[in-house]
Amino acid sequence: MALSERELSEVVSIRHDLHMHPEIAYQEVRTAGVIARELRGLGLRTIDGLAGGTGVVAHLPATGEAGVSGARGGARGGEIGGAHGGGLASVGLRADIDALPIVEQTGLSYASAVPGKMHACGHDGHTAIMLGVARVLARVRRPRAVTLVFQPAEEGGGGGERLCDEGLIEGRITGTPIAEMYGLHGWPDIALGSVGTRPGPLLASTDELRVTIRGVQSHAAYPHQGRDAVLAMAHCITAVQSVASRSVAPTDSVVVSVCIVQAGTAVNVLPQTASFAATLRCLKGSTRELAKRRLSEIVSGTAMAFGCTAELHWEDGYPVTHNDPALTAAWFELADGALGRERVVRIEHPTMGGEDFSYYARLCPSVFFCLGLNPGGAERTASLHQPEFDFNDAAIPLGVEMFCRLATRE
Repeated sequence: MALSERELSEVVSIRHDLHMHPEIAYQEVRTAGVIARELRGLGLRTIDGLAGGTGVVAHLPATGEAGVSGARGGARGGEIGGAHGGGLASVGLRADIDALPIVEQTGLSYASAVPGKMHACGHDGHTAIMLGVARVLARVRRPRAVTLVFQPAEEGGGGGERLCDEGLIEGRITGTPIAEMYGLHGWPDIALGSVGTRPGPLLASTDELRVTIRGVQSHAAYPHQGRDAVLAMAHCITAVQSVASRSVAPTDSVVVSVCIVQAGTAVNVLPQTASFAATLRCLKGSTRELAKRRLSEIVSGTAMAFGCTAELHWEDGYPVTHNDPALTAAWFELADGALGRERVVRIEHPTMGGEDFSYYARLCPSVFFCLGLNPGGAERTASLHQPEFDFNDAAIPLGVEMFCRLATRE
């Protein structure tokens, strides 16, 4: 279940190449080309052009079975059942491939060569790991079929949802349905050489609220002649924090963060409009709906109190990433046996970050887990989405091993 020294060196080189050429959501043309080239070079049945054009899927039949033809045919009824799916159902393994619009500040020899874009979330590492998995699974016994998923646009683009809509789980892409799905994410807060997860909610839902406050413009010296949209917005920004403190139970989890504030064109003019945008993070569907309702009421009511109006626009984001309890228990059993219990982290609390792996988890039993990146000893380790972040190459072998063990467990 391990890469050879030569294979590992080649996979690391691919990772560095991808890091140098980052591409953001639905623009991952070069990245998808590298992935498809590597998969086809292994002789794997590869389907590209998915999820808006840059998604790639490879399918490996169970050892001894003929490859499944009819790439976009419907799945046969009754094939998914039991702990492992049975019949022709496969195990799905997913890697995300997109980068972020961030200016890199690592100083690495393989730093981003694309201005304003970088792999600040480690998706280059995830992709390299999955290409390593393809190399291993292509030459070992496979008791079940395996579907390798290279998904675009995780960073806000919902590439996972598009693949689900195209029938990935039901088998309309490969001809073989997926019975269970696994994904990982490099995690700077967990020690290198360790993995971790939890049953139930692991990551939060992610919704966006955009608000325009409309008042009456006036000279700054005569505020009584207008309706101050900036003042109304300021009170709205303060008031929305009451959702967490007064609308939701103290034992529940909700985050409301205002991240964009815009108003004005001159220092002596009170503008007619002011706007802000916020993200809402929750761990329960019921809390999500309650918070959205209260935010709408609070913003509208507060703006009205200052003689202004509020236009609200909600953009529904990713659902809660929910790990199937039974499959997570099996994941822990496998990880404990392979690594030793001391290297397997029982994550106590969910994180309020979001993941579009959640779309797969809504359709089939799934487990998303964290791969430790922290080597220890450093005074500071760059975190995800920071300009100094770089995926730790030393974590690649364990990522490959975990995916391969999950794909071949009987």
